[in-house]
Amino acid sequence: MSSILVVAETRRGELREITKEVVGAALGLKEESRLPVAVALIASAPDRFLGAIPAGVDEVLRVESPAEHFEAHVHERALEQLIAKESPRLVLAGHTIDSFGFAPAVAARAGTGFASDVASIRWDDGPLVTRGAYGDKLVAELDFPEQSCVVLTLRPGAFAAAAAAGSVPVREVDLELAGAAATEHLRFEDAVDTGVDIGNASLLLSVGRGMDAEDELPRFEALAERLGGVLSVSRPLVDAGWVGSDRQVGQSGKTVRPRVYLALGISGAVQHLAGIREAETVVAVNLDPEAPIFGVADFGAVADLFDVADALEGTLG
Repeated sequence: MSSILVVAETRRGELREITKEVVGAALGLKEESRLPVAVALIASAPDRFLGAIPAGVDEVLRVESPAEHFEAHVHERALEQLIAKESPRLVLAGHTIDSFGFAPAVAARAGTGFASDVASIRWDDGPLVTRGAYGDKLVAELDFPEQSCVVLTLRPGAFAAAAAAGSVPVREVDLELAGAAATEHLRFEDAVDTGVDIGNASLLLSVGRGMDAEDELPRFEALAERLGGVLSVSRPLVDAGWVGSDRQVGQSGKTVRPRVYLALGISGAVQHLAGIREAETVVAVNLDPEAPIFGVADFGAVADLFDVADALEGTLG
């Protein structure tokens, strides 16, 4: 049956947050596409994850994996068979290290439409998506004429997560996965924790090209902390080597959804604006009254960012 098929991700005994975001995107398309939403749960002992599947999903396709942990070749073979058996109109997965291992290969072999790092989707007799192009200097809109199936990987943070878990019908799907595993999982090694998480911050103080000296960064980081937030930056500061990419907002950095986004000295290139469209309130400060950031800002001031910083510090005492 034609459907929107979400490929769930699990790790260390938990359903990953990206799955809830992908389900949220699928549910957003459900009414306009008039397609049911199914979640493919491909895992060892998949029943332990059923309680975390978001409400609103029409069906869970339960697939028992022969591998204890994620194994790309298992997911690849499973998804190929699911596409053949279920004939989904749209297949959605997260744009993550796991999906890199199977989604493009499945799309290439099956001859489906394909796009990665998708930032938005709408429906018009089929999916219409946007993603970065030419090194994220442009935003491209893609459609997939005459494709009966399209595989997309969705950018983490670009879609709101689906609501709390609910009771979802489960259907066992018997697939031929014996011998599919081609690698052996040895262990997990955690990345070094930098202590920076701009994705979950409720307030971001973000600085850009208007700050022309690296040694000013500590001042703005301290100001962000005094405001109860986190310092973030636009791409030019990362490219200059002044700060790590874990603080970068934008299409080639992170998509964020803070309650307040305070942009100081950021002009608002299209790839940066793509990363802040989910922010509740955008406050922009820039010397250029024609800066694109003012087109999306809720509040704006044509002013020098250092003058604004002085005023904020004076107010905070």
